[in-house]
Amino acid sequence: MKTIFIALILLLSCPALAGDLGKKAQEINQRALVFDAHCDTVMRILEKGVDLGVRSKEGHIDIPRARQGGLNVQVFAMWIEPDFWPHRAAFRTLQYADAMFRTLKKHSGKLGLALTAKDARRLVKDGKLAVFLGIEGGHAIEDSLATLRMFHRLGVRVMTLTWWHNTNWADGSGDKPKHKGLTKFGVEVVREMNRLGMVIDVSHVSDDTFYDVLKVTTKPVIASHSCVRAICDHHRNLSDKMLKALAKNGGVIGINYYLGFLDPEVNRREEALWKKLDPEMEKLKKKYKNDRKTLVKKRRELFRKYRTKPPAVPIDRLIDHIDHVVKVAGVDHVGLGSDFDGCSITPQGLNDVSDLPLITEKLLEKGYSEKNIEKILGGNMLRVFEAAIGE
Repeated sequence: MKTIFIALILLLSCPALAGDLGKKAQEINQRALVFDAHCDTVMRILEKGVDLGVRSKEGHIDIPRARQGGLNVQVFAMWIEPDFWPHRAAFRTLQYADAMFRTLKKHSGKLGLALTAKDARRLVKDGKLAVFLGIEGGHAIEDSLATLRMFHRLGVRVMTLTWWHNTNWADGSGDKPKHKGLTKFGVEVVREMNRLGMVIDVSHVSDDTFYDVLKVTTKPVIASHSCVRAICDHHRNLSDKMLKALAKNGGVIGINYYLGFLDPEVNRREEALWKKLDPEMEKLKKKYKNDRKTLVKKRRELFRKYRTKPPAVPIDRLIDHIDHVVKVAGVDHVGLGSDFDGCSITPQGLNDVSDLPLITEKLLEKGYSEKNIEKILGGNMLRVFEAAIGE
């Protein structure tokens, strides 16, 4: 009888408990430093003229929704699309940078460019969203250390060494191995990034490149927007061996919110879809090779035509990835790397940046302490940035 009575009490208290956790999660997110290591929002700014100061029903990130979710440090990645390889990659990066600098100027009371960890802390203290500029894809430097140095002078503090495919100096995770890791010039890139004070990002690199980077670098690195291979076996994700090596380096993995990297069934469906679409995509590329605007439009239309509704995946799957990293590598080596505005399908409830407290709520449910939650939300990532680029 006593057991039944206790069970009833617990059952009746669950809704109130959930409400209390939700409120506590909101409080933690507004108090903690919340750092997202990767978003593709700058593409929306450049191509669609999106104003970050206006709350939107489209996309994932704008200033009002960021404030609601407690986000206060964001890496804006400048993704160099393959259409701009090899000789217009630097040009494309400059277009992105111009769009970001115009946005920073327009919203100078709400945004600020961070060049150091100290800058980020100061901007957050002033109530602004701290912006780190990043490059996604080493094609951007066009095989030139001088170009790398100029991007650093421009304010770029993060570079993802590859994007899916190989560069001339590093193998990507989604391509056939060409260099078996880093070339001699690739080693020079890593060393120069260390010297300049740039965060080395190993998301998208091949396993061989990953281990080569860790042999060369003298500073901790990040996998800005990756997940766990043990849960979802995708080449973009890190194996347990890689997670342990990353921890030994002092680095951090930012968990990606894209369902194709989080959930094995969604991954299977997405892989099948891309295999089906590849021939059609190649036809479009040839047909509209001199009309990029139409090419992008046609690609999106084709993708929407054949993509079926993905299975509903709870946010618990994302928490599974965080939890796995904690168990394998330790709580000091996991953070957030949403891939917002670059990922098309996300877990239930995590519709945009305003929903970030839901991650905190789920971590509280799992029994994580507030101290460790604050590490995951941003403390770990800022520590690496401080070590790599300076205070």
